Amino acid sequence: MSEINIAVVPVAGMGTRLLPATKSQPKEMLPVGRKPVVQYVVEELDQVGVERLLFITGPGKASIENHFDLNSELIQSLRNSGKEELLDELSFERSSIQYFYTRQRQLLGLGHAVLCAEPFTTNEPFIVALGDSIIGMHRQSRIIERMSNCFTENDADAVIAFEEVPADEVFQYGIASPKEEGDVFEVEDLVEKPAVKEAPSNLAIAARYILKPSIFDALKRTEPGAGGEIQLTDAIRLLMREGATVYGVRLNKDEIRYDIGNFGSYFRAFTEFALADEKFGPELREFLKSLNDADHS
Repeated sequence: MSEINIAVVPVAGMGTRLLPATKSQPKEMLPVGRKPVVQYVVEELDQVGVERLLFITGPGKASIENHFDLNSELIQSLRNSGKEELLDELSFERSSIQYFYTRQRQLLGLGHAVLCAEPFTTNEPFIVALGDSIIGMHRQSRIIERMSNCFTENDADAVIAFEEVPADEVFQYGIASPKEEGDVFEVEDLVEKPAVKEAPSNLAIAARYILKPSIFDALKRTEPGAGGEIQLTDAIRLLMREGATVYGVRLNKDEIRYDIGNFGSYFRAFTEFALADEKFGPELREFLKSLNDADHS
């Protein structure tokens, strides 16, 4: 990993597409397998050397802060009750990451959330990792490491992760217009939710960015779009029009993005992670097989 050791994790969204599950808890704290969504994101950042992490929070997000705090009472309770084997499940508490929190006082979009991080980044490049998207299973993903290498080698102003999506789904995403083929490519343009027939590719933005501090000035000059939101994509496009260099890095085939944005994607993610569980996965697989067999009997 290069010298980029600051990360910003936006978690302020209300998660309305996951109601009622998100009425009293953040969608980022919904369990996927044994862990909440946001823990996977933090572990991904931890393994690439992030030292300072800023959560951009909002109303009802206190459980995220509580989750990453040391809980001495819980640790002592487990020891006193002879359940010390469960202490391994709390190993994430011993990460050397320093956690910081600030509120996005108005929910004005991802661009506005990133702008809230300006005082924190101290004029250094930084990672943005969306708190509701897991990349890869069991911390397999090295996408941020590859993005960081690209950022440094090309003196880029921004590097964005991209994933291939079905051609008939491009209208749901920010799509890259790449200058050339390859796993690493310079981005010619970004098109937000294009019509299927007008999409320049099927490469969709995949919830991870590395940005120079110049993004903040661009965000301040970015006009609000639909719903009054300030879009990060629009600010990056503004920088590109002014001569900034932006690169894209494709996710590898084993770096699947699990977007916990609606019940369909959440159910699929939970099922896949649960089936991969070393202890409970085989039993669950047999149970699902029995349900399938019963449906066809």
